Amino acid sequence: STMQSRTAAKRSVLFCFEEETRRKRRKMDASKTAVVLIEYQNEFTTEGGKLHDAVKGVMESSGMLGKSKDLVDKARSKGCKIVHAPITFSDDYRELSDGIYGILANVKAGGCFKASEWGGKICDELAPAEEDVVIEGKRGLDGFASTNLDFVLRQNNIENVVLGGFLTNCCVESTMRTAYEKGYNVITLTDCTAATSEEEQAASVEKTYPMFSKPMTSSAFLESELN
Repeated sequence: STMQSRTAAKRSVLFCFEEETRRKRRKMDASKTAVVLIEYQNEFTTEGGKLHDAVKGVMESSGMLGKSKDLVDKARSKGCKIVHAPITFSDDYRELSDGIYGILANVKAGGCFKASEWGGKICDELAPAEEDVVIEGKRGLDGFASTNLDFVLRQNNIENVVLGGFLTNCCVESTMRTAYEKGYNVITLTDCTAATSEEEQAASVEKTYPMFSKPMTSSAFLESELN
């Protein structure tokens, strides 16, 4: 029985060691991590924005804007690359087809995200710092589709892509799916995203996000995942 207890003790020590090793291995290198902020623009984030009322409920229920700012400040100070991905259009929406349909038709009809207007500007709370990168060319939903995002991530040796922004079930989801397909290690920040209803928020975060990312809160990411 002494032999058995020694064996059990050894197993226990080995298990603890393996767990610790696994935990350390899971930690992300901040220098290889980018926080990609999708459409934190006045149109969504700020009172007076054309789409603010649509997302206000979900934003307020999770405190997403304050949590996003806190996350970005801390991630930047730890050495993560902060990447902003705003969507903007010319005043006459010449980038879009006359026969545009779906969500982009709604954007055009509502006169949203004009580069020349306040609504198209990144909100003050998340104004880019000098060392941040602002992605160019976003005219559609997927953050990779018409932009230099993949180029910027690869030039900066990024392996881990951490996503927050609007809309949970549209641009964030599209970007998440492509990042997953491209082989990035994808994390979605469940309390730094917002949709136009709690039902859509829950459906994305609970059902879709786990298929293409590791969904977690911003505090869990900062405390458990990042070195």
